[in-house]
Amino acid sequence: MESYERKVYFKQLELGPMQNFVYLIGDPETKEAAIVDPGWEVQSIFKTLEADGYTATKVLVTHTHPDHVFGLSEILDAVDIPVHVHKDEVFNLHVEQSAIKEVEDGRVISVGSLPIQVMHTPGHSPGSQCFSFAGRLLTGDTLFVNGCGRCDLPGGDPVQLYESLNKLQKLKSHTILYPGHDYGNVPAISLGEESKKSPFLKQQTCEDFLKLFGLA
Repeated sequence: MESYERKVYFKQLELGPMQNFVYLIGDPETKEAAIVDPGWEVQSIFKTLEADGYTATKVLVTHTHPDHVFGLSEILDAVDIPVHVHKDEVFNLHVEQSAIKEVEDGRVISVGSLPIQVMHTPGHSPGSQCFSFAGRLLTGDTLFVNGCGRCDLPGGDPVQLYESLNKLQKLKSHTILYPGHDYGNVPAISLGEESKKSPFLKQQTCEDFLKLFGLA
């Protein structure tokens, strides 16, 4: 895994009416950057990159619910860059298919020389995925601060969500969780601290987890 001490360009932007977080991840040496979940306010995203001296070279998508990809077409109209999305949700994106790059669990996406590891975490949606790099974890709508994603939307699966959350808990406890929405009391938290507080991470069995949703 990538060193926790490595210097990276990283911005967490809260944009849009649904308290979405859009993330910018870059390599300080090459000045290349990835845009993660461009749901809203594309011009704000580009202005931030320009002010910081970075060029967008790819888009990463945690999942294809509209509030995370509303701005995708506008981005692709402005720059010709690939969009990395899990293979199970490729056809949910209404953009030129040639721009789409399918990824799956364990794939490493490079931004400059910075490796970003893909973790498939279904449950909120079939192709939900998290991105792990340099001691950080972008979780989309799989895991929030003080909460987790819904599993009652089309394609949601509470059993898969339970398994995905267990998968995330195997990461180092000092990994910093960065969620897809600003729904908690802080914008980011360590996995260790979240595990101590979150009822969704404390359940020892899938049946106990399902009871939290009234499903068991």
